[in-house]
Amino acid sequence: MNVRFSAVQSVEIAVPEQPIPIQHYLRQPQRLVHALIDPTQVELLGDDCFRFKMRPLHFMTLSLQPTVDLRIWSESDGTIHLRSIGCEIRGIEYINRRFHLNLMGQLSPVQQAAKTYLKGRADLQVEVDLPPPLSLTPRPLVETTGNGLLRSVLLTIKQRLVHQLLSDYCLWVAAQSEASPQTLGIGIDQSALLSPNGSAL
Repeated sequence: MNVRFSAVQSVEIAVPEQPIPIQHYLRQPQRLVHALIDPTQVELLGDDCFRFKMRPLHFMTLSLQPTVDLRIWSESDGTIHLRSIGCEIRGIEYINRRFHLNLMGQLSPVQQAAKTYLKGRADLQVEVDLPPPLSLTPRPLVETTGNGLLRSVLLTIKQRLVHQLLSDYCLWVAAQSEASPQTLGIGIDQSALLSPNGSAL
């Protein structure tokens, strides 16, 4: 049975006022990834490409652990783009050959009434050819279960975004202030290349 699952998640976050605009922080995809994803789950493949080993997903009688390759890049205005460029299901070759994942996301800083908000949206789609006996399960039940699973994945990402990103942004601003209090805001892009734990990337 060939089925397609999909889910969409939107987010809007009010950004606290800081001496350095969040646009400077958002121009560092590597720092964002390390702020949002457990470092044990992510591997750097290139300047803007990452391999993300997801936690096991339980779908009916299957336990799947996708490994997703992501490209994450930013524009000059701080807008972040995310695209999946590859996916592998290790350990279940039948599913791996018949599994396609597509993830697209965007997060942008927006000014409204003198306040800054982060507004974003993520779209996740999965297409898979299910093996027996799952292929004998009623399609509506399979689709409802699959769509619910994808929604839970995006909700988890949203929760980490809301809680982790702003916290790391404030830590980053504090670090910049300590490093250069008299010239705050000058040379930010050079001094910004720090990981969340403060070490150089």
